[in-house]
Amino acid sequence: MFIQDLKNDFYRHLVGKRILIIVNYDIDAICASKILQALFQYDHMLYTVVPIMGITGLRRAYGEHQGDVKYVLLVNCGGCVDIVELLQPAEDVTFFICDAHRPLDVCNIYSDRQVCILGDAALEENIPAFETIFHDSDEEDDDQDQSDEEDEEEVHNDSGAGDSDGDEDSAQRPAVRPKLTRLERHEQRILRQRARRQWESERDRIMFEYTQFSYYGRSTALLIFELAWKLSKDNMDLLWWAIVGISEQLLLGKIESGAYTLELEQIQSHVSRLTNKTNDQNTMSASKISFENDLHLVLYRHWPVTDSMRYSRYASCQLKLWTLRGEKRLHELLLEMGLPLVHARQTYSSMDLVLRKEFYSMVERLAEKYDIPDIVYGTFTLSYGYRSRYAAADYVYALLAIMESVKKHKTPEDCFMEASDALNRQHKQLLGAGIDNAKLLHAAIFRQVQSSLEARQVHSAGSFFYYVLQEEHAFFSYPYALGLLAKFILRGHVATSRARAAPDLPLIATCPLDATQGMCLLVGIAPVREDSPKNFFGKAFEQAAQKSKTTLLQDFFEPSVVQLRQSDLTRFLDALTVLLT
Repeated sequence: MFIQDLKNDFYRHLVGKRILIIVNYDIDAICASKILQALFQYDHMLYTVVPIMGITGLRRAYGEHQGDVKYVLLVNCGGCVDIVELLQPAEDVTFFICDAHRPLDVCNIYSDRQVCILGDAALEENIPAFETIFHDSDEEDDDQDQSDEEDEEEVHNDSGAGDSDGDEDSAQRPAVRPKLTRLERHEQRILRQRARRQWESERDRIMFEYTQFSYYGRSTALLIFELAWKLSKDNMDLLWWAIVGISEQLLLGKIESGAYTLELEQIQSHVSRLTNKTNDQNTMSASKISFENDLHLVLYRHWPVTDSMRYSRYASCQLKLWTLRGEKRLHELLLEMGLPLVHARQTYSSMDLVLRKEFYSMVERLAEKYDIPDIVYGTFTLSYGYRSRYAAADYVYALLAIMESVKKHKTPEDCFMEASDALNRQHKQLLGAGIDNAKLLHAAIFRQVQSSLEARQVHSAGSFFYYVLQEEHAFFSYPYALGLLAKFILRGHVATSRARAAPDLPLIATCPLDATQGMCLLVGIAPVREDSPKNFFGKAFEQAAQKSKTTLLQDFFEPSVVQLRQSDLTRFLDALTVLLT
């Protein structure tokens, strides 16, 4: 069931209790968990935070901690699976689900008490009505069949009676309903079975329409920040974490730019309120959040301008910067901007102060002419001290690089804690290291895109494109990095392709995971021309696996990211081609 009053029905219900917080491995979830921890620490509440990467991790985390807690909070996980069926909890355990993944599982939605979803049911899309998907048909059929058998027994018993005692008993017995013949009972049973089959067919259709696309709802971090605001426990740090959470949704293509724009006005009101509220006069410790129009250029404040434009997906693909003609066009743009090549190749912070101040206006003025009109977007920046100034996008890319830096001596849990600490202003060195790793990641993505497009490694299967990385790669063996590579490659291929249908075709990218086990990671990307970020690959992968009789590991909470054996890849893609044709 949905809980709309988070202050009374959620937070105050948890005060004084021990809580298990299970957090998915994504930036929005990390930001939401940071806000929750700040609230719980304020009220001296006991809690345990466990990061997970998928359904297996969720099952393991709950199994290890279920003896200690009766209240479990799931952050960006558990909403799209039947949580009671999956975890088999005791009846006195209550789950609170705060999950941006959609669509939500109907069993969670219609749970009476044990599963509580934080959010407003009115904002959800096309939730099926209860009576269309739940029906006690088995019990009704059993009861009906039993009554038919009793009627038949009564017919046999009554046929031999005829003495006076029997007449007296029959006079006292209430009137019974007319007996049905065996043929009539058989016809009724057939009609009931036919009606049940029709209802099941209609239910399957409704459920397919409800679950065929995976997409994202409102930012979890923003939802939890609004709880902090209603509790009068919000501050600049909590607001900044919420901003980073929703910025991740925008930059990774999880939500439409329209949905992001709708949230901006409310966030700006929070910024104004908290700016006026703060009395911290110490410039070194005071933080300031400001809204401004910025550029869709990756980490350009921490990089040379030429590198940032080359490694940014949108600008690079619009100008085709992996080609000689594209490089020449970039030099023309810089020349017309009045930005000397010597300065453009310097780190942005080392550029002339006048050029830095005019850089945004110079790019904006020429955006239409060079076919990069969407390079400008509204965002927030955080300033503290004299020199520290970061855009929300800088935090997103840095945290993403930290989370993807799993190595033999560094577990995902270590990366999760490091990313969580990097959100604190006191750990500026962690953020700096994350930005440096993000530079390496985006440079590797560009090099891979350049070599793949030059070697024509993007192939068409008719109804979709597919791209296969033949060797294990240090960066692309992780879902987010492979997703960024796939989006860059698809956009680059569409930019250079002469096929009219290219912008309307999705892409499937795959990368080997573990050579010893023979597994590979598969990710499905929506078409470039698709306005909505809804993704149909989760359902398509499931059906293709059934048709090709391949074993698919759908362990991630993002259905369009799966694992399968490399030996099954060709058979799986053939089945997917037939399915989508």
